[in-house]
Amino acid sequence: MVDMVAAPFLVSYAVTRKCNLKCKHCYSDATDYASPDELTLEEAKKLINDLANWNVRLLVLDGGEPLCREDFLEIVRYAYSKGLKVVVGSNGTLIDVEIAKKMREAGIECVQISIDGARPETHDSFRGEVGAFQKAMQGVNACKEAGLPFQFGMVVRKNTLREIPDMLKLAIESGAVAAEFFDLVEVPRVKRECINEVLDKYERKMIMEWLAEAQRECPIIIRVPGCPMYTLVLKEKNIQPKHFPASFLKRVPYYDRGCAAGMPNGYVTILPNGDVIPCMLLQIKLGNVREKSIIDIWEESQVLSILRDRKQLKGQCGECKFRDVCAGCRGRAYEVTGDFIATDPGCWFI
Repeated sequence: MVDMVAAPFLVSYAVTRKCNLKCKHCYSDATDYASPDELTLEEAKKLINDLANWNVRLLVLDGGEPLCREDFLEIVRYAYSKGLKVVVGSNGTLIDVEIAKKMREAGIECVQISIDGARPETHDSFRGEVGAFQKAMQGVNACKEAGLPFQFGMVVRKNTLREIPDMLKLAIESGAVAAEFFDLVEVPRVKRECINEVLDKYERKMIMEWLAEAQRECPIIIRVPGCPMYTLVLKEKNIQPKHFPASFLKRVPYYDRGCAAGMPNGYVTILPNGDVIPCMLLQIKLGNVREKSIIDIWEESQVLSILRDRKQLKGQCGECKFRDVCAGCRGRAYEVTGDFIATDPGCWFI
């Protein structure tokens, strides 16, 4: 009998492609309308039943903009009733105090609000709407007033490198419980609309070292999706945070585990139409939950089988001494080379 693969710790479910903004980098390739093939409420509940029975610990609901889906809070309430810890990724512009209270009452434990610059014009140009920064910050303040914990999600790109210190400061001063800096990866929309915005490996090294040093004095935890190398810097510098135990850093994605896409106790993404991909940054279709259960897809996918075997990594990633605790970003490797087990071209350690 073949042993079952441990379930993912985190499942991300994009409940709709509809969004009220036009962000240049959107990993979901969102639109201003809902796709006709999105999972129905009953299909979403069936998926949630599978996740709950599978003992998934964390469900991230995002989009598009999840608040654009009319039955979004019903999905949240159902997931909460099944014992799932629910967090939400939002652009923040549709959140007022009343909505924030409803989100908290429905069972949402935390909302991540996207803030992509310390200055309104930086954020607005990236998010595709003048005034988006002001609306997002109003959403932040609404969460604070409603007692709904929130964190900042911030994209790291060439045009924001100089603003990173002020972006972190803004997160802290606004009352965020964490700061996530997303290393921009060249998914299809990024290739079309964010030309020359992705960091080169030397810029990436510089900002990851700066963030690691900032963590010493920073009162909230800093996480960096899309860059497993960040945790290597934390260890290399022996970062000892002043405001919380150093052991908390092991909660940072990738710490001692490397790229989490499709990994046991790692991460998997479900798109609005039920397609399953290893990670929002690694957009390879594994199956569809309408045709096969998420558990069967997880167990039977050949792509996931390859991802989970670090010995399969090619080139410098395969030879690196950090192979098993880093493995590079598989999404970046795939988007740049077309091969999801190729060397991560954004790594400065190799």
